[in-house]
Amino acid sequence: MLWILRFSGVFSAAMMMVVLSPSFQSLPPAEAIRSAHYDGPDLRKAGEFVPRSPLSFRRAPEFTNAEECGSLGRTRPRVCDPGLVHVAITLDVEYLRGSIAAVHSVLQHSRCPESVFFHFLVSDTSLETLVASTFPNLNFNVYYFDADMVKDLISTSVRQALEQPLNYARNYLADLLEPCIGRVIYLDSDLIVVDDISKLWQTDMGTRTIGAPEYCHANFTKYFTGSFWSNKRLSGTFSGRQPCYFNTGVMVIDLVKWRRVGYTKRIEKWMEIQKRERIYELGSLPPFLLVFGGHVAPIEHRWNQHGLGGDNVRGSCRDLHPGPVSLLHWSGSGKPWIRLDSKRPCPLDALWAPYDLYSHAHQ
Repeated sequence: MLWILRFSGVFSAAMMMVVLSPSFQSLPPAEAIRSAHYDGPDLRKAGEFVPRSPLSFRRAPEFTNAEECGSLGRTRPRVCDPGLVHVAITLDVEYLRGSIAAVHSVLQHSRCPESVFFHFLVSDTSLETLVASTFPNLNFNVYYFDADMVKDLISTSVRQALEQPLNYARNYLADLLEPCIGRVIYLDSDLIVVDDISKLWQTDMGTRTIGAPEYCHANFTKYFTGSFWSNKRLSGTFSGRQPCYFNTGVMVIDLVKWRRVGYTKRIEKWMEIQKRERIYELGSLPPFLLVFGGHVAPIEHRWNQHGLGGDNVRGSCRDLHPGPVSLLHWSGSGKPWIRLDSKRPCPLDALWAPYDLYSHAHQ
């Protein structure tokens, strides 16, 4: 827990709580609608945007590069400029508060925040103006994800939240993002980064297409139904592989290899099988396990301290995993903003709170 001591005084208070307890495509399967950051300087500075979202956010402080990053001058970087760190994240109204906090945390801990380029996947285009007014100097593109293109592939899950079409947008990053982008970090909306994101960006992937923290102690069989394991035609996909569980909320993706092999079609194939034969229960995760399990570049566990979304109503608040921490992830049903608002937070929710820019959060 010594890493917390490097943070602000707010984190010091939180510490006490912890101790106590390819190209733009016109149709398939998604359409990119914005190829450059929003250019509305007067409205940005005046804060005159009124997005359709019921949430409003305070303007984030300005984050600038350290001297060793070099000066970007007056011109903002373009998406294809070399030397950028590319981060993809979804935006929707339900999880918008978490997405804004995630972006805030990335910028605050980046030595070169002006060199981070965000790619926002949306199903509601009005959210673009909200991002622009909250982060006036942010480098970002917005991409519209057409939910109708995947709704017939999505099967029922153990939680309705896992059935939302935008959860599957990560499957199409190689199609949505500009062809010049060869690597991207995908982040879920319910996490904060407390380390320099460039360290994750520099992950050595070797010959692998994706990198993620793996958890080989987990019972891998539970992610699929008994009918899957009893059917050798299906379970044989893991023959000769040693698959481990990994959480798809934090991934480094080699888009060049993804496009070359055509992994989107492979994922869609398993989703089609699922519709017919019901081989899993957990939304968008199992197809990734089926395609990539046993073929993942391992990343240190510090980059996904996941499972913090335990429901405190049931007395299941989660602790941090042993070891250093670079990213905290509230995967699970309990989200920190909901628990904080209800005055029933888990201790670790105090570590998320300093990044919350929701305008009514502290009133």
